[in-house]
Amino acid sequence: MGESRPKRADARRNEKALLDAAAAVFVASGVDAPVRDIAAKAGVGMGTIYRHFPTRADLIIAVFRHQVHACVAAGPALLASNESPYAALGQWVDLYVDFLVTKHGLAGVLQSDNAGMDTLHAYFLDRLVPVLTELLDHAVAAGEIQAGLKAYELMRGVGNLCIGADSDPGYDARRLVRLLIAGLRA
Repeated sequence: MGESRPKRADARRNEKALLDAAAAVFVASGVDAPVRDIAAKAGVGMGTIYRHFPTRADLIIAVFRHQVHACVAAGPALLASNESPYAALGQWVDLYVDFLVTKHGLAGVLQSDNAGMDTLHAYFLDRLVPVLTELLDHAVAAGEIQAGLKAYELMRGVGNLCIGADSDPGYDARRLVRLLIAGLRA
């Protein structure tokens, strides 16, 4: 019985590596990227991906949840590793922009399943709003940004700036998001 524990830990590490690779490919190439690209980035065979995620929707939903978890974990880690809460906020928003790219693709995959999309949207808000609130509170307390901005407002603003980035290669959402974050300075 003790032998199965390392396998499970190993399987979790492999799944995390696979989800990291899938997220990177989705951010770079969209959620319609070929599975072979994900397999190559993860260093696994395509069968391994299909064993874990039988459908593209399964994979995209898993990446979505994985990215939410990464954004949640990143908040405190960035605050601890940066001298400036404002710098931590900027780095966190970069992760959030990557997440939004995948979230947009998820909406397309789940178009026929509004209940599933609503559930995932609530999942993401319930977890990310508190993390961004903490980042904003620290930056306000440090005197680096103006007080009064709610996390949900900033998330919506960043999301709105990201709309259209996938359909217009000349549109640089990251540059506009950086300008928005720069505008928060006190």
